[in-house]
Amino acid sequence: MTRTIYIVDDDDAVRASLHSLLSVRPDLVVRGYRSGDAFLQEVGELDPGVLLLDFHMPGATGLDVLVALDNSGRFVPIVLTGQGNVTLAVQAMKAGALDFIEKPYEAEVLMQVIDTAFSRLEEDSEAASRVGAAEAKIARLSPRETDVLKGLIEGRSNKIIAYELDISPRTVEIYRANLMEKLEVRSLSEALRIAFAAGLFPKN
Repeated sequence: MTRTIYIVDDDDAVRASLHSLLSVRPDLVVRGYRSGDAFLQEVGELDPGVLLLDFHMPGATGLDVLVALDNSGRFVPIVLTGQGNVTLAVQAMKAGALDFIEKPYEAEVLMQVIDTAFSRLEEDSEAASRVGAAEAKIARLSPRETDVLKGLIEGRSNKIIAYELDISPRTVEIYRANLMEKLEVRSLSEALRIAFAAGLFPKN
């Protein structure tokens, strides 16, 4: 799998140094931007990836970029700065940065953090894929089937669901069979997992 890493830094020498370091890895596609503004202009069309982000830049700062990304999940940011302090680190982490590395950075440490960032990105992607699949299955249900599923999640019997929906217990059984088929599950517990993954009902 090809991994994309974006370097956003106004210092040409830093970008060139990072590019040289990262280009050694055959599985990495490296793209550089001279400013936060340049990156944000293209961000909507970019593939998900890891972001090496300078904190202090003219125009849109690293913090501005983090705020604009708004924890979208498409990028895992790592903030680089030559003027590191705890306040900046806290700001960056609160705004969604995975880690905070001071320049001059140690190559080995940076590569470890980048690997962690890609692991996070891949986990988020898999989680999003599972949610998307669950949402697609729930979307197949009719409003009545969704009502029956909600009743089952709340632990009600077919008889009580029938009473609340003003239909017969036999009709509830039919809806239940239909929803199980549409969700492609064989047990109620599997149906509940899909409903929760789709965010259909609160977990508590």
